[in-house]
Amino acid sequence: MQTSVPIVKDLVFVGGGHTHALVLRKWGMKPVPGVRVTCINPGATAPYSGMLPGHIAGHYAREDLDIDLVRLARFAGARLIVDRAVALDPQAKVIRLGSGRLVRYDIVSLDIGITSEMPVLPGFAEHGVPAKPLGRFADTWAEHCAGEGPIRIAILGGGVAGCEVAMAAVHRMNGLNREVSVSVIDRGRVLDSVPQAARTRLMGGLMEHGVDVIENATLASVEADAVVLEDGRRIASDLTIGTAGATPQDWVAETGLPCRDGFLEVDRYLRSVGEPAVYAAGDCAHLVHDPRPKAGVYAVRAAPVLTHNLRADLLGYQRKAFHPQKDFLKLISMGDKVAVAEKAGFARAGRLLWRWKNSIDQKFMDKFRDLPRMPAPAVPRDAAKGVAAELAGPAPCGGCGAKLGALALDGLLGGAPGDDAAVLEMGDTRQVLSHDHLRAFALDPVLVAKVAAVHALGDIWAMGGTPQAALAQVILPRASTRLQGAALDEVMEAARAVFDAAGAQVIGGHSTEGAELTIGFTVTGLLDRDPITLSGAQPGDALILTKPIGTGVILAAEMQARARGDDVLACWETMQQPSADAARALAPHARAMTDVTGFGLAGHLANICRASGVGAEIDLSAIPLLPGAGALSAQGIRSSLFEQNRAAARVANATGPRADLLHDPQTAGGLLAAVPPDRADDLPGTRIGTITATPGLSATGHRHEQG
Repeated sequence: MQTSVPIVKDLVFVGGGHTHALVLRKWGMKPVPGVRVTCINPGATAPYSGMLPGHIAGHYAREDLDIDLVRLARFAGARLIVDRAVALDPQAKVIRLGSGRLVRYDIVSLDIGITSEMPVLPGFAEHGVPAKPLGRFADTWAEHCAGEGPIRIAILGGGVAGCEVAMAAVHRMNGLNREVSVSVIDRGRVLDSVPQAARTRLMGGLMEHGVDVIENATLASVEADAVVLEDGRRIASDLTIGTAGATPQDWVAETGLPCRDGFLEVDRYLRSVGEPAVYAAGDCAHLVHDPRPKAGVYAVRAAPVLTHNLRADLLGYQRKAFHPQKDFLKLISMGDKVAVAEKAGFARAGRLLWRWKNSIDQKFMDKFRDLPRMPAPAVPRDAAKGVAAELAGPAPCGGCGAKLGALALDGLLGGAPGDDAAVLEMGDTRQVLSHDHLRAFALDPVLVAKVAAVHALGDIWAMGGTPQAALAQVILPRASTRLQGAALDEVMEAARAVFDAAGAQVIGGHSTEGAELTIGFTVTGLLDRDPITLSGAQPGDALILTKPIGTGVILAAEMQARARGDDVLACWETMQQPSADAARALAPHARAMTDVTGFGLAGHLANICRASGVGAEIDLSAIPLLPGAGALSAQGIRSSLFEQNRAAARVANATGPRADLLHDPQTAGGLLAAVPPDRADDLPGTRIGTITATPGLSATGHRHEQG
């Protein structure tokens, strides 16, 4: 009997800004049953802008600034869609993404920040870099810090942000023993909006750092090596940074909802004044009832109110009003570990104030670095012995980590390894037939569908076939008819895109309702040659692997909120890469070939060796790993299928974290082929070992490596 709560509402967060990050954290601690939560963001992380000056100055590493949205989404039970919103239709309640994907919502909240882009300034797009969004700027800054020799920097905008960036840049370059000149250019008076007491201290800081202040200057253009002013002056610049103004994203105004200068107008409940199903917070919103300047403190203070009001709309109770404070303490960095504190016109400066600011910033980031551990599922009363132990362990993995192990399947296969697919002969026509399905490894059905399609096609490609047709089998979680229909549409559209690219047609399928998302495909292919099977490998053959390994450990770590977001995205991207091109190149030369999936690299190699009556020697140091896989293996993280895989395919002389990855179950893994050694260098993939005459598997190279 199904007891899961049906999904009846879609709540979508567009952007991973400070407000949304805090709301997602609160949501994870107290979700609303029956609501599917989605977070849309262009990347795996959302940078905390309050620590940007410290990063520029060299006090913080790049990762110190990042809120890991992959971990946060897993904690919140939200699906993360890595894409950029480009349009919103409030009538249809649909968000369009840069990829063309449409995401439906019942309630949506925007926290997409602002940009320091200067689209009307000639040459800025080609030769300048905005300080916001932070991601691109941080990458550009890292490139310049890695350079050598003198550097000239021009800062466009003499507000607090521009002056913080200027002093931080000087401090960093001085620390790198590089000659630096920095100019701050403003169309009016530098720091004009800052109270006089604080302005005096900041102007003194600019002078101490040797920053050239250029006031009452109108910008004409930006060139590769200079900023040109309207009066003809040329300010030499190897790096031009835009910090002036707060520019909203264009598509917000194009929604047709009321905006002020491109910023979405919201009422005291943080709802759009034109559409109650649309909320907004942070720099992209304009508070109609109490206009405030753009500042991160308001975004942070808005989070509890936004959380309450979203829950109120979903549960049907009273909303709360957001009342931003009239004044707040401002802590402004001055390059070295010194800060100015200002409130109500009073100002102080010193190292103690920087330590105070650092403490505040670190406490904010710690909310996302150390997410609360969620309790294990409660053990039912009077449960059988052993239930408690099973519930206390890690949750079962998704993807190929959820499959039965080789030992469990041994009886079905009669003790002999089976080929990747069946070959049916009908007169002169030979057809390849296979089936594969995946228990969802992520909450986004589109991502799971794409990976499941690539995964299912692997058997066809491994045997040298040309994909022909596919039947879908989809199990959807319990939900309202409307949401189930939308989810099925998403799954089939994503799958068709993969099969169409492979030259195959989706000809139908079957759908059912179940406890969780599971997607599979029965696929057929045509052979115009003898099939490439597991048998046929010869001693001396080179072993070629076409994709890095590590999907099992990364997916297991992601489920435990222990994987880095960027590593998870790299894993997802690799799993979506089809093997069609590699198969076409390998097929004319491969004596034996398989795709590397649930049994792990060692398990699938062992199948080739048993079928061919040979052995293999693996060079551990040559095996390509996904980013982060080695480190996670060194931490002892394992897929739930790991132990069975290791027991089924022992590898002599292989110990340590890298060797353990030989038994890591792969989802939509690459091809493993035995090819003549004289052709190995001309084929796609990495040479990872050699077929030997002695049965069994053994390893060489970095056998005791620790990650």
